[in-house]
Amino acid sequence: MKKYNKRTIPAAFLKKAMVSLICINLFFAIPQSVSAVSVSAVSAVTIEVKSGDIIFEKNAHKRKGMASTTKIMTAICAIENMPVETVITVSPDAVGVEGSSVYLKAGEKMSLLELLYALMLQSANDAAAAIAIAVSGSIEGFADLMNAKALELGLRDTHFENPHGLDGKQHYTTAYELAKISAYALQNETFAEIVSTVTHTIPASELSPARTLVNHNRLLRMYDDVIGVKTGFTKKCGRTLVSAASREDIMLVCVTLDDGNDWQDHRAMLDHGFAMYQGEEICAEGEFSFLLPVVGGVSDSVCASNRTGLFLSLPKDHSEIITKVELPRFIYAGQGKERPIGIVRFFCDGKEIGSVDIYLNENTDKKTGRAGIFRK
Repeated sequence: MKKYNKRTIPAAFLKKAMVSLICINLFFAIPQSVSAVSVSAVSAVTIEVKSGDIIFEKNAHKRKGMASTTKIMTAICAIENMPVETVITVSPDAVGVEGSSVYLKAGEKMSLLELLYALMLQSANDAAAAIAIAVSGSIEGFADLMNAKALELGLRDTHFENPHGLDGKQHYTTAYELAKISAYALQNETFAEIVSTVTHTIPASELSPARTLVNHNRLLRMYDDVIGVKTGFTKKCGRTLVSAASREDIMLVCVTLDDGNDWQDHRAMLDHGFAMYQGEEICAEGEFSFLLPVVGGVSDSVCASNRTGLFLSLPKDHSEIITKVELPRFIYAGQGKERPIGIVRFFCDGKEIGSVDIYLNENTDKKTGRAGIFRK
């Protein structure tokens, strides 16, 4: 093998060596967590529900049609505005709506809860119309209710014309805002129970036999941790899908709009999200304890501590968590233990991620009796 000293190494050899060294450095500089997700959707997003963090996005703020994922908002608006045990008489105006249907009959009586199962599992457009008319008196009135809810949630790129998701010029959302609607709806136990159900049977009525519904969301059978949420399709919108999954205190919501490969894309997005985030105990109950001077009290000092712990969902590669304690230097006697007297805040990557309140461990009694002249 030919040897070179520093003065005789050819320039070409040095160039090749430098290129090789750069490639090695680049290889080891690549984050070893998870590579970026590639999806077929025109618009897509993955959010972590507790923190609200966006884990992955593609045109997430682009306005698009949402098809039957509209029914997520329909369901939560209905649940919040009418008791689910309410028996609804199906309006003639709700019969024969185009698209998916459970073939409701005019005058048929059914509880709101059963109509919600038809809405979310069978994606029944006639159920959507029946619910809207029962809650608000008309399709248009219920659309106003949906839009008011969107504004309440702080959504600026979402607008509804109907409760079922059939195409409309002013019927649109974004992947990100649809994820926010879904995350909000999943906080409701009734909604969460319905969208996680694989099959449900609606009992027979005077006008119809029993109906067995099978959830259109195949991810409930394809991905162990999936807990919902809704499929959708029109020719104009293409395939739309919202999924949610929960694993070890991490909850993810994924949305794809106009996606011909949505089942596989959602599996990849969920895998990516769970690989990036973890649940972490920030502090335990009673972990922060302080001894505070008491002015005018029977005791000269009192202990204070946090009564609750804090558990958060955080990126696995997050920076150091910074703690900031906000407490008075002393307290006056007479303060009780019912109200917080301070707070401990936690910061990570430049933003506040959570906090716990600090309470007195006992009431502080005032000193009784008259003080002598020297004490005064």
